Amino acid sequence: MTILHLALGADWDAARQAGEYRVSTLGRTLDEVGFIHCSRDLVQLRGVHAAFYTGVTEPLLVLDIDPAGLDVRVENGFPHLYGPLPLSAVTAVRPFPP
Repeated sequence: MTILHLALGADWDAARQAGEYRVSTLGRTLDEVGFIHCSRDLVQLRGVHAAFYTGVTEPLLVLDIDPAGLDVRVENGFPHLYGPLPLSAVTAVRPFPP
């Protein structure tokens, strides 16, 4: 099973420098929200895009995440990652197709 996260390219670049990813959703951090918002499939991810990212002009990326060993809880139909996302759990990074 893979879960997905929509990320700004700049946030992903910063995570690669820091060694972990800590953004929940556009402009909100793990520390502010308490979890990293994820999606179970591309359909759900498109809904997240429509709700939060429609005005974003910078490149967006889809992070494919292997949730094994991570504290992932499904709440309101969405997977939420409690804790930082280790780079090793990201199995693929690809452009988001709007």
